[in-house]
Amino acid sequence: MTIAAAAVFCGSRHGNAPIYSEAAESLGRGLAEAGIRLVYGGGAVGLMGVVADSTLRAGGSVSGVIPNFLHNREVMHEGVTDLIVTDSMHDRKRLMFAQADAFLILPGGLGTFDEFMEILTWRQLSLHNKPILLVNVGGWGRFIVSALENAVEQGFANSSVLELYDVVEDVPSALERLKLFDVSEEFEETERL
Repeated sequence: MTIAAAAVFCGSRHGNAPIYSEAAESLGRGLAEAGIRLVYGGGAVGLMGVVADSTLRAGGSVSGVIPNFLHNREVMHEGVTDLIVTDSMHDRKRLMFAQADAFLILPGGLGTFDEFMEILTWRQLSLHNKPILLVNVGGWGRFIVSALENAVEQGFANSSVLELYDVVEDVPSALERLKLFDVSEEFEETERL
């Protein structure tokens, strides 16, 4: 079975370089063209807004998931195909996880780091086996990778954690990788999340 929906974790800001917004726009368009539903944080601002708007403009389907308390802060995107308001951040992440067959990590800040680490930890704990792609646009993700490698070097993580995610250098590479994944293997443990 091919990827039907992909969760994209990314910033609620645009970042300092135009390459980040360009990547978000390219990813949204690419997901729509591939017939892959975008699942994202539900905001209309920053890279989140760019990827959602781009997907919609290209005729794609977008599911936004946002906690109620972020309604004003992240300016809830009212134009998405499906918008779900949750009671908490944890409910947001759990619902995004349940709806997605794969995870793409674009540039972002603390929220993006949190989402990446949580979904990575869940995979380490065998709660899922869904692919995780860190899209290293402009080298932004090198410090995240370094932190994970350092945890292994310092004896705080097994080297196998470095195999739980893949790093791709750009959006076209990420879209190509999505075509290769088979998501037919399901895990019953997901209800423990």
